[in-house]
Amino acid sequence: MKVILLEDVRKVGKKGELIEVSDGFARNVLFRKKQALEATKKAINELELKDKADIKRQEEELEEAKILGEKIKNMEVVVTLKTGSGGRVFGSISTKEIVLAAKTQLGLDVDKKKLVLKDAIKSLGTHTVPLKLHAKVTSELKVRVKEE
Repeated sequence: MKVILLEDVRKVGKKGELIEVSDGFARNVLFRKKQALEATKKAINELELKDKADIKRQEEELEEAKILGEKIKNMEVVVTLKTGSGGRVFGSISTKEIVLAAKTQLGLDVDKKKLVLKDAIKSLGTHTVPLKLHAKVTSELKVRVKEE
């Protein structure tokens, strides 16, 4: 019997796949757990339409990420740090502060998990922070750290 999987099933297949399984396994396991649908012409058609819509949505997200990435390359965020005598820095700048500064200064609503900052910034000056906007798009945001 041909079925369309509604979710990932271990050792059987991935979500959205059209597979051939025995009638008993389909009726007794997959259909009862609502993990699959029988592969009728209507169901196959709906699966194809859904796949096309998903591909189109992913392409649009990629284009939006590319456009946003180009805008971000030219932007700069200014963050302040307390310093002592001799230019010694107290504290550090983390992704949380960078996201907050980007939101207030530039109007960008960026998730802090998308910032790729290995260690917190602990020095004055200009730093470039990689920003992963999409799986295929990475941009760089300039962060200028000044004395408070």
